[in-house]
Amino acid sequence: MLKNHFLLLIKKLKVSLLDLMPIIVVVVFFQTVVIQQPFPQIGEVLIGVLFVVFGLMLFIEGLEMGLFPIGEALAYALAKKGSLFWLLIFAFALGFSTTIAEPALLAIAKEAALISSDAGLISQDPDTLNNYALGLRLSVAFSVGIAIVIGVLRILKGWPLYYLIIGGYILVMLMTAIAPKEIIGLAYDAGGVTTSTITVPLVTALGVGLANVIKGRSPLLDGFGLIAFASLLPMIFVMAYGLFWFK
Repeated sequence: MLKNHFLLLIKKLKVSLLDLMPIIVVVVFFQTVVIQQPFPQIGEVLIGVLFVVFGLMLFIEGLEMGLFPIGEALAYALAKKGSLFWLLIFAFALGFSTTIAEPALLAIAKEAALISSDAGLISQDPDTLNNYALGLRLSVAFSVGIAIVIGVLRILKGWPLYYLIIGGYILVMLMTAIAPKEIIGLAYDAGGVTTSTITVPLVTALGVGLANVIKGRSPLLDGFGLIAFASLLPMIFVMAYGLFWFK
């Protein structure tokens, strides 16, 4: 029994190492062939790689054991309950809470506040910096919550995905035309920040769980697509946030 668990662990570590191998090959190639210099602190680099391999294995295992099942189970239970109100509340709360806790968003909001203050767009007062960063995080989180609600309604109603995506990007282009130029790049980056470690697994599990339980819906055709909305709406909301701050 113990031997089987050990072999399974080795197998999962091997999979994680293979997933990271392209990154390792690129770094080693440029360090040794292009730059032609030895790795600085090679011991720490190797230990760091081992940590990353173990961390990736544990992260994937955690998704499979915890986040995906609980997301699908909650979606299934709420759909069976037949309460559209609580299903939409859950969808919004899931999108908002996972995004507001997203490490990438925390980092980019803080960096955006510092850069904006250095450029003279906002005051360098600590309270102003904190309020700007918090407002940016809330804008993105609120937009993702709304996006997940729209995605859930699409699954329930059977709306074509491409209609909503095309309409959304038309709105993005219109907002780009009127938004302050200082916020446009940040707004476009905000769309990518939402597709990160915490948000994607739970939102995907929600979509697949709903598509599994609702009659006439296909998990493959209807269960995916929520992340597209989660990437789209933050661009619109952050540009609107820029209109408020940089008017």
